[in-house]
Amino acid sequence: MTIKLITGPLGPLTVRVIDDDARAGPPDLVVVLCHGFGAPGTDLISLARECFELRPGLVGRVRFVFPEGLLPLEVDGAGRASAARCWWPLDMLRLQEAIAHGADPFMADETPPGLPEARKALRAMLGALLLQAKVPMSRVVVGGFSQGAMLATDVVLRLDEAPAALAILSGAPVNAAEWKRLAPQRAGLRVLQAHGTHDPILQFSWGKHLHRLLDDAGLSVDFVEFAGGHGIDGSVLEALAALIERASSSTTAKPSSSSSSSS
Repeated sequence: MTIKLITGPLGPLTVRVIDDDARAGPPDLVVVLCHGFGAPGTDLISLARECFELRPGLVGRVRFVFPEGLLPLEVDGAGRASAARCWWPLDMLRLQEAIAHGADPFMADETPPGLPEARKALRAMLGALLLQAKVPMSRVVVGGFSQGAMLATDVVLRLDEAPAALAILSGAPVNAAEWKRLAPQRAGLRVLQAHGTHDPILQFSWGKHLHRLLDDAGLSVDFVEFAGGHGIDGSVLEALAALIERASSSTTAKPSSSSSSSS
């Protein structure tokens, strides 16, 4: 494989792009994966190579894009920004207390402060991506891990055009009433949702709640549960590679300058 990594701005966000150095012209499919709370922008990059190793036929056809969280999470003792990023801030004391008492720390019926700004930034990045890659939204898989999965879900439910698929890796519902209202317009959308049965951060039951919400709205959800915690295990990698392979096989090679509007 002649894989290249490029880091640079795309719309309002910094992104890492992994692609085949030998491929010319637009990709058959673009996969956008958003990292979780407290992770650096490089956190999920290894998923691209692992998917290529599991499905060698994707090399030369699929481009991976890893956007970096909108906000720096913290600074070190010297006042320098760390590599940790987030999409919106969390009240860590509230989070710890909720987990200790088995409650929902993300308050599924609330819109987290900062989510609208993160949504706007990711949608603007996606609009810039469509123009740069010369593909329509129907040739883009959008997904993420943990907080990045929540953001990806929120954005996908609001896009003007449905993407090729949605990947929710260890996610949970936020603003659930709004998602329930929006989800039926994505009926039929292919979704991979994965969650560890022993997840100590985002409880498995919250993932199942999100699964029911999407399934009841008519989305085509492949729910992968694994005996693990808050992470991505081998069965999830295999399911993600399979999702990308199916999505890339169903796309056309017709270039497009379609873009999504931001809100």
